[in-house]
Amino acid sequence: MIIPAEKELRAVLARFAQARIEHDVCPTGRTSRNLEDSAYTLCVITGARTVEQALLAADALLEQYGAARGGIGQRDETLAA
Repeated sequence: MIIPAEKELRAVLARFAQARIEHDVCPTGRTSRNLEDSAYTLCVITGARTVEQALLAADALLEQYGAARGGIGQRDETLAA
C-alpha cells in the first residue's frame, strides 16, 4: 500500500467529516452522494474496505506521523490555564 501524505489524509478525513455532518443534519440526494464519494476516497487512501476500517487505519497512520515527528500527541499535551 502506498502511504498517503499526512496533509492529504487529514484533508480526506475533514471532507468525510463535513459530508457526514451535512448528511446527518439534512439528508438529500446530494449529501448522500457527497458522503458516499468521501467514504470511498477515505477507503481508497487508507487501503480499507469499510469506513470503519478506514477510520481505524487513518488513526493508526496519524499516530505513526506523530511518532515519526518525535513530538507529543494531542492527547499528551496539557493546556495552559
